[in-house]
Amino acid sequence: MKDENCIFCKILAGEIPSTTVYEDDSFQAILDVSPAARGHVIILPKNHAANLFELSEEDAAGIMVVAKKIATAVKKTYQCDGINVLQNNGEAAGQSVFHLHVHVIPRFEGDTDTINIGWKPGEMPLDMAAIADEIKANL
Repeated sequence: MKDENCIFCKILAGEIPSTTVYEDDSFQAILDVSPAARGHVIILPKNHAANLFELSEEDAAGIMVVAKKIATAVKKTYQCDGINVLQNNGEAAGQSVFHLHVHVIPRFEGDTDTINIGWKPGEMPLDMAAIADEIKANL
């Protein structure tokens, strides 16, 4: 499946150039053209899905296998202190291209002045059981 208006579908079709670091029948991993760090890779499923909610179960499982391969290679290549594996869903969550993709970002101690992924931890809610029940009702 392809979306004719999707930049990542155009990259996958070879209509827009990219630098590939990995490819198999279901996924292509390319270097990010606006990287957070040297070695920042984006993994794209070849089947178009706008977000996690549209992604097939097969592609959902497979993309994490590819993410592990890429993260292992990036860590070995750059001897980084950590790796972020990041996937955003919806504009409010930071998604800017609506073709599901997973970022693999090498991280180094002290790089938070150029890379800031995180949140300020909140207080533990007193009604955790109620929150769990709300979520369970929709599983």
